[in-house]
Amino acid sequence: MRTAVVWDALRAVLAELAGATGRDVLDIVDAGGGTGGFAVPLAALGHTVTVVDPSPDSLAALERRAKESGVAVRGLQGDAADLGELLSPGSADLVLCHSVLEYVEDPADALAAMAGLLRPGGAVSVLAANPVGAAVHRALAGQFDEAGAVLADPLGSWGDRDPTPRRFTGGALTGLLAEAGLEAGPVLGVRVFADLVPSRLVDGEPGAAEALVALEETASSHPVLRDIAAQLHVVGRRPSA
Repeated sequence: MRTAVVWDALRAVLAELAGATGRDVLDIVDAGGGTGGFAVPLAALGHTVTVVDPSPDSLAALERRAKESGVAVRGLQGDAADLGELLSPGSADLVLCHSVLEYVEDPADALAAMAGLLRPGGAVSVLAANPVGAAVHRALAGQFDEAGAVLADPLGSWGDRDPTPRRFTGGALTGLLAEAGLEAGPVLGVRVFADLVPSRLVDGEPGAAEALVALEETASSHPVLRDIAAQLHVVGRRPSA
């Protein structure tokens, strides 16, 4: 439910890449992919997936998860900035950058490294925390000073105790993609309502989960609701020529 919008976008990108390349099996790199929440399902679709993550514990959990699912996923230990040293330039059709830019030392360098992995026509899927969404959540939790701090801080952080060092507006994400030489697609909101609706309303009513997913998909591109989502998603494409 929380990632339905992202999966819809990924399925569209995969179909486009398969049509453009004539290959059903695509080479995918998941930067900061952790335990394989995206990598394992993508491998189950038949694609070749490599996860690069700095945590050996996460990579061990990834290996177990892949084994339990009966798929093969390669895991490499390293940071997003190390991608150019770990993998060959022009070796990927799709790179995932989900919940990574918030934590890297230099988001522009990290995206440049990911762009360097792409073949012509390849794509980067970027998912990042949204400062406006964070302000809404802090306010609903009664943390009004923190909500105001998120909106005032250039990095979108609400203070020293904030576990997310920085957040990104849609404009900031598209700007970073352009800086990396990638053409940004539309910005989508992810988890507009999913984090706000009490779980008892979803779990206790037949069909409620499906209805919430449909609402999320509609709200993801709404010009107002998109901007209050917990996360923002955008796909950047490397020009074919």
